[in-house]
Amino acid sequence: MLRLRELRKSRKITQEKLAEKLGLARSTITMYETGGSEPDLETLKSIASFFDVSIDYLTGRSDRNIRGMQLNRTVVKIPVFGEIPAGIPIEMVDDSFIEDEEEIPADWLKGDNTYFCLKVRGQSMMPKFEDGDILILKQQDDCENGDYCAVSINHTECTFKKVLKKENGITLMPLNPDYEPLFFTNKEVIELPITILGIVKEVRRSVH
Repeated sequence: MLRLRELRKSRKITQEKLAEKLGLARSTITMYETGGSEPDLETLKSIASFFDVSIDYLTGRSDRNIRGMQLNRTVVKIPVFGEIPAGIPIEMVDDSFIEDEEEIPADWLKGDNTYFCLKVRGQSMMPKFEDGDILILKQQDDCENGDYCAVSINHTECTFKKVLKKENGITLMPLNPDYEPLFFTNKEVIELPITILGIVKEVRRSVH
């Protein structure tokens, strides 16, 4: 996993400033940090040179930087996104929507796995998921029937629901009976589209 955000935060540099230094668009930096796309070799070299680290360290293949400093990689921090407003799918969220960070075991990132967090807003998934819960989600574009997922609808809305797969389409099912399920035909899934952004790996709840 690319350590770009970790390095950028450690240097206290904004996405906009880093993009300017590297001759890239800010949206490109955002995509690199969230796993939406990966830099080519020349861009990797430029980023590694800017932060004075090796490409192996930058890409997560080594826990040693070019100075040979061993880092503690038993846990890593991933971003917690706050409320995602309508019109902004998760893959386009930048630092202005990052509310906090959560620690996860470094082992979870083996095999190029990527994780992100969302804060639950609303009561449609009660009682299993409460308003304010932090969801640790594994980023992937498919799921098993019955998985709890962050889902993008028409690239304009991000919602959290239980995904039920059927022969003629999928249902985004709330757990609270006061809320209506959302059904999409197979054609709508493709044409809108309906996209799985990630599945729930863990739920963290503050104790009051």
